[in-house]
Amino acid sequence: MNTEHQSPLHSLQALTPLASRRSLLAALAASPVLPALAQFRVEVTGVGLTQLPIALPSFRGEEGAPQKISQIVRADLERSGQFRNVDASSERLDETSRPDMAQWRQRAADALVTGSITRMADGRFDVRFRLWDVVKGQDLGGQGFAVTQADLRLVAHRISDFIYEKLTGERGIFSTRIAYVTKAAKRYVLWVADADGENAQSALSSTEPIISPAWSPNGGELAYVSFEARKPVVYVHEVASGRRRLVANFRGSNSAPAWSPDGASLAVTLTRDGLSQLYRISSQGGQPIRLTQSNGIDTEPAFSADGKTIYFVSDRGGSPQIYKVGTGGGAAQRVTFTGNYNISPAVSPDGRWLAYISRVGGAFKLYVMDLDGGTATAVTDTSDDESPSFAPNSRLIVYATKQGGREALMTTTLDGKIKARLAGQGGEIREPDWGPYQKY
Repeated sequence: MNTEHQSPLHSLQALTPLASRRSLLAALAASPVLPALAQFRVEVTGVGLTQLPIALPSFRGEEGAPQKISQIVRADLERSGQFRNVDASSERLDETSRPDMAQWRQRAADALVTGSITRMADGRFDVRFRLWDVVKGQDLGGQGFAVTQADLRLVAHRISDFIYEKLTGERGIFSTRIAYVTKAAKRYVLWVADADGENAQSALSSTEPIISPAWSPNGGELAYVSFEARKPVVYVHEVASGRRRLVANFRGSNSAPAWSPDGASLAVTLTRDGLSQLYRISSQGGQPIRLTQSNGIDTEPAFSADGKTIYFVSDRGGSPQIYKVGTGGGAAQRVTFTGNYNISPAVSPDGRWLAYISRVGGAFKLYVMDLDGGTATAVTDTSDDESPSFAPNSRLIVYATKQGGREALMTTTLDGKIKARLAGQGGEIREPDWGPYQKY
């Protein structure tokens, strides 16, 4: 149940690598190790140029709750790069409190969130919150939720979404999901997790490699490559039910699925006619249509947001570079010109940015290119980056990298100033893909 608690003046406003950073032919590269059901912690580093100071006192009743809602919200907002936390650890306010705005202005807070969590007689939890504009002294509204314990984290992310949208004017991405792959001993697992890496659920487990997960535009399905037939084959998997369908199993290799924005088709890399080339195929399966004609290896397709262009990697010029071609095929245009090894393109949903991996002096770094001007900038200080994927609001990128000798998931703002590590407790993870907005 979802109830509204708002002031009269305010209403709720409411692909992956056959070509890896190690080699264009590294489809069989080993996936990293992570124990099943491992938890994550979020470590936020860096300082942005403009961050809104926000205070989030502990919710009333939170100390006895199975999830600390205020802490989850605080981590969400800090990870976005748009907010800076103002210490409020000594305060005890709930959504019914009338805050002393002068006091919070003295603490240099621009916004304040208050709330409560109460266990109800039927075992569910009543979670309520309210958002305040401290500068203007205004009530910006709030919400209430009655949910089971299993949904408390989702509620926290939805609170974060509400706050983010109210204060930035843009939709929040905290209740979205990510997918990634792990390998533990000889078992490969495809995971679906919250956008902060928590609450991971196994979508598929296999003794053969699983690579290149890619979310459908409606967030209900994942395309991926499985080697269970002892060769790379493309499946589409319905996340809620576990049902799946075989989409591409042609002679040779079938790999690197990427969804069209309308969800009707996939771009894939096939070797059915010889070298690896790009094809388009219905997301239900059927006969593929060839899109590229080159004497090199063409792979890692990624659709533009408007569905008119496919970015991809090719070594047709002698070294791996990123090109683009119309979704109906035709002549390809080269996109990257700096460096001699550029792979793994990802296009932002707003169509403004291209993320990719570039090899620079033996290091593999995440770059972000302004597609209008063509300027590209390295946004990381690590040297083993791979598999970038944009958040649905185009403000963050999730990617895999290596820190301290271990693979880890990271998120970064587009300028590289704010990063967050989603760290496995005892293992390693790889190949993240950020899902679309959730409908609720």
